[in-house]
Amino acid sequence: MAAVDAAAAARTLMELISVPSVTGSAAESELQHQLAGRLEWLGLDVDLWSMDLPALRADPEFPGTEAPREEAWGLVGTTSDGGDGPTLILQGHVDVVPPGDLAAWDGDPFVPRVEGDLVHGRGACDMKAGLAAHLAALAAIRAAGIRLRGRVAAHFVVGEEDGGLGAFGTLRRGHTGDVCVIAEPTASTLITANAGALTFRIAVPGKAAHGSSREKGVSAVDAYLPLHRALAALEEERNRDPDPLLAEYPLPYGLSVGTLRAGDWASSVPDLLVAEGRFGVRLGEDPADARAALERCVAEACAADPWLRDHPATVTWPGGQFASGMLPEGHPLADTVGAAHADATGGGVPRRRGATYGSDLRHYTDAGIPALQYGPGDIAVAHSAREHVSVREVVETARTLVLTVLRTVGTK
Repeated sequence: MAAVDAAAAARTLMELISVPSVTGSAAESELQHQLAGRLEWLGLDVDLWSMDLPALRADPEFPGTEAPREEAWGLVGTTSDGGDGPTLILQGHVDVVPPGDLAAWDGDPFVPRVEGDLVHGRGACDMKAGLAAHLAALAAIRAAGIRLRGRVAAHFVVGEEDGGLGAFGTLRRGHTGDVCVIAEPTASTLITANAGALTFRIAVPGKAAHGSSREKGVSAVDAYLPLHRALAALEEERNRDPDPLLAEYPLPYGLSVGTLRAGDWASSVPDLLVAEGRFGVRLGEDPADARAALERCVAEACAADPWLRDHPATVTWPGGQFASGMLPEGHPLADTVGAAHADATGGGVPRRRGATYGSDLRHYTDAGIPALQYGPGDIAVAHSAREHVSVREVVETARTLVLTVLRTVGTK
């Protein structure tokens, strides 16, 4: 743990923030190549490859995407001195969401700003800090001259923010392991389960007419209103008696309509409304069952409406499709990481909880690799102009990961 270099970790964090690796952008690919160089410098065996996007998109289990992209790069670095011990995956995503309204930021979101122990910037906690902690832990193990009995595999992935293309492609390439720690921001807790999230689109028909004689038409906006009420009722129903891991949240499985588009002329009655949103998937629920529940809700609302009964709305499922995921009950990984955190920080064992958002965790658990999330920062400030992270938390995470590696893969 003494070999964890706090100053170097802070520099790494700021260098990573400085690359505007928005999902699907050229900078996302640029950062993968930069990180490949860092892993090579650390002495890892590096696999950097251009993903076959047409083949992945044709896979029946492809998780979907939302951001347009022309390329995607996979990156895995594996320690080379291991023998017959297990493999621990340290996983993190390199992509960040767009900064949004630049006026809301105190300066350029991709120029890191330091205030005492805090580093501000887009991606600071989600999740450039986690990547910096992974690199700091690997550097410390190398600097200390430790020879591992097993292996550590760094999976640095693209496209997490819109479905998990990078993790999906990495696993499809055959990169695997025995357990996985994902350094998403967890605010000194262990995230052992994620709810899922499905992107939906509802097209609601109307009947066009001139606005001066609107009674001759049917507004798609008006036609949508009973569907909106039905969706609210569905959300209430699905959030009764949530899993104990999500019981602390007021809305574990949120159903949110994010966009509404209707009409093409102010004085015309709109003949089409398109609503898009995200639909929370319950822990352990098959995404197909979740989709069926929303489709049934819309169909029942249409059947009860005089216009929609004969002109029903249609539901489709574009974009990211996050299933839920969970560390198997009783798996020792949570105990190992929890004890490592307590020893590294001198504090208590972190509590366990679930998260209401989707993540790459489910790709690994679906592949039979037990996984949890543990990393620096607080998800409450992610995706906002207030995004920041504590360097102290980055260092504490790196030290925890060092102990987790040694206690999981062993030493020679």
